[in-house]
Amino acid sequence: MSSRMFQSLKNPNYRLWAAGALVSNIGTWMQRVAQDWLVLTQLTDHDGAAVGLTTGLQFLPILLLGPYAGLLGDRLDKRKILLTTQTAMGLLALLQAVLVLTGTAQLWHIYVIALALGVASAFDAPPRQAFVSEIVGRENVANAVALNSASFNLARLAGPGIAGLLIGLIGTGWVFLLNAASFAAVLIGILRMNTKTLHRSAPVPRGRGQLKDGVKYVLARPRALLVMVLAGLVGTFTMNFQLTNAVMAASVFDAGPDAYGLLGSVMAVGTLAGALLAARRAAPRLRYLVMGAIGLGVTTCVAAFMPGYTLYAIMLVLVGLCALTFLNSANTLLQMRTEPAYRGRVLALYMTVIQGGTPIGGPLVGWIANEFGPRWAVFGGGAVALLAGLAGLLLVSRWGEGTVRKQLRHVWAEHRELREQNARERGSGEPSPTQKAVGAEG
Repeated sequence: MSSRMFQSLKNPNYRLWAAGALVSNIGTWMQRVAQDWLVLTQLTDHDGAAVGLTTGLQFLPILLLGPYAGLLGDRLDKRKILLTTQTAMGLLALLQAVLVLTGTAQLWHIYVIALALGVASAFDAPPRQAFVSEIVGRENVANAVALNSASFNLARLAGPGIAGLLIGLIGTGWVFLLNAASFAAVLIGILRMNTKTLHRSAPVPRGRGQLKDGVKYVLARPRALLVMVLAGLVGTFTMNFQLTNAVMAASVFDAGPDAYGLLGSVMAVGTLAGALLAARRAAPRLRYLVMGAIGLGVTTCVAAFMPGYTLYAIMLVLVGLCALTFLNSANTLLQMRTEPAYRGRVLALYMTVIQGGTPIGGPLVGWIANEFGPRWAVFGGGAVALLAGLAGLLLVSRWGEGTVRKQLRHVWAEHRELREQNARERGSGEPSPTQKAVGAEG
């Protein structure tokens, strides 16, 4: 059981991919912190609206271009697309660094660069998700997706702290320059891959109505549609943690920006733990999707009424673990149960629904926080996830995958098996999965 956790790292191409992605993800998180700080303190007089607009410009393109980007990923060589998009994002980061270091950066410059980065990211994300399947093959997709999540959350833990330290020591311009350099890690990794061992999918020829075909493909498959609906509900109403943590820290716990930033890192601990647990599962299950939603709902509702900052932060570890369980299950289910010819379009639709509701959910959650208080805003998001998860669990039971009670027993039995395996390894002196991976890489 334990050997599954790092199964994908046995693949040389995936090792190149994972190493490059970790370096680049750290750079990206550093860039996000530096960009917010630049706009907030250097280009404006603490204008929060300007920071929000900058973020919105990076977020908007994937809503508009995501489905078409997924179609391109099905039509063209995913490796070549990634070489193009990663190069473009690296050059934009370099331009941003030059403008800041030369003292010529203006707010409109940052807006334009943010929008351009959003466009590049929109065309990068769907083929990047689908490319994982081509690297490791279908049998290891679940493990590779989980390890990708672990890498992302490890970077989320390290990146902001490194950025904060470097901004104080050398300034935002040099942080942007380091982020530009970090893209070289991904590019080198992709170029060094052995293309002969990739599990390439046949390109889809041009034709009319291919975007509509992707939607029809999902609508004709109830399980894929369930993933999309749950992702849309949870993404819209529950996963507004950047907003809810801010209002909880400032309005409920009377904490400063440092304490608010710490909540994000604490939550990342939970998501990292969830990613490592997911990496040990041999294959995705619908029950983990719905149980992830239920767990996210329960822990979020409980967190809403924690009496103090410390207890709230502790609950965020569990919230992060459940959120990652849900997201990892959704991503992996779609990757493994979608035909290669449709994978790019289906993943693009998934990314659109998981992120597309934010412009609706964010303002609604903010309005609830203003009218009824931050705790009710957090509780409302948790309630939506809980009800959606319970409805999904009943639906999965009707599909013949076991009664609700049986599914709960399955989840508990698998976790108990993992604990017993860990106990046997500790008792026998066998090295842990992490120690094995370090030893293998060394």
